[in-house]
Amino acid sequence: MNKLVMAVLLLILLAGSYFGYQQMNVNGNGDTLLYGNVDIRDVQLGFRVAGRLASMQLEEGDAVAAGDLLASLDDQPLREALAVAEANVLEAKANLDRANTGSRPQEIEQAEAGVEEAQAALVNADKRLVRQQDLFRQGLNSQRALDDAESQQEQAQARLRAAREALALAREGFREEDRAAAAAALAAAEARRDQAMTQLEDTRLYAPSAGVIQVRAREPGSMVNVGEPVYTLSLTDVVYVRAYVGEVHLGQVVPGASVEVLTDSSDRVYLGQVGFISPRAEFTPKTVETPELRTDLVYRLRIVVTDPDEQLRQGMPVTVRLEASAG
Repeated sequence: MNKLVMAVLLLILLAGSYFGYQQMNVNGNGDTLLYGNVDIRDVQLGFRVAGRLASMQLEEGDAVAAGDLLASLDDQPLREALAVAEANVLEAKANLDRANTGSRPQEIEQAEAGVEEAQAALVNADKRLVRQQDLFRQGLNSQRALDDAESQQEQAQARLRAAREALALAREGFREEDRAAAAAALAAAEARRDQAMTQLEDTRLYAPSAGVIQVRAREPGSMVNVGEPVYTLSLTDVVYVRAYVGEVHLGQVVPGASVEVLTDSSDRVYLGQVGFISPRAEFTPKTVETPELRTDLVYRLRIVVTDPDEQLRQGMPVTVRLEASAG
């Protein structure tokens, strides 16, 4: 008899547990109920360049729109660097123009005059050498004087060759390699200028998306390093809900399905759409449901709330209702 009573009690307990579990996941209308939280999404905002904070535009709790100016650095050092880079570009352009244009007419005329002068000097050196040779044969001068005349004649010949080569270069202009090097130097100077412009623009910090300032980490006058957070922005566009579904109800939840999102703090029913279903099972997070259900394997969902407002705050626990007809 005792065994029969114990068996009946055990059956009642199991039935009660099963009924309670179903009540946590299915309401009286047969709708599937899921549990989760509004997804916490924030961004640590910092500058891509180091410098001294010149201004902080917002306080904690301020709402911002995408593209709003949040903070700025002292840009004077980068403005000076940009001026130097622009001057280097002008110099490189001038060098390239000179390489492409070649020698000016005045430079060619100057090279021609140099050839004529070297030719005249060679004629004089030749005449002097002839005189010294005649005098040497007559015994009227020394070997040293003759050697000096020969050396001066050779030097005059060398100067004439150099003058003729300079004239040829002036007429021919720069080599193709020189023009290519000048073009490369200009490209490098322009790249440095563009880099300086980008760094100057990076002294302004803008909001990447709509949100609310959660943390104001620094104050004007502070020195900040590259990437050091000055604001923490809590994103409000788009609002996601992270929910979980057990395997028994997985077939009722499909991407694109419409759902309703409910909170404990308001009677408003928000509309949403299932966007992502994790392909991998995991244990239910501790923030969801009872200790018994936390040991169950569930699948994570991401639900996009299509009509959020300021009452739907990040981290808030929510209930997601999927109508029976939607499955």
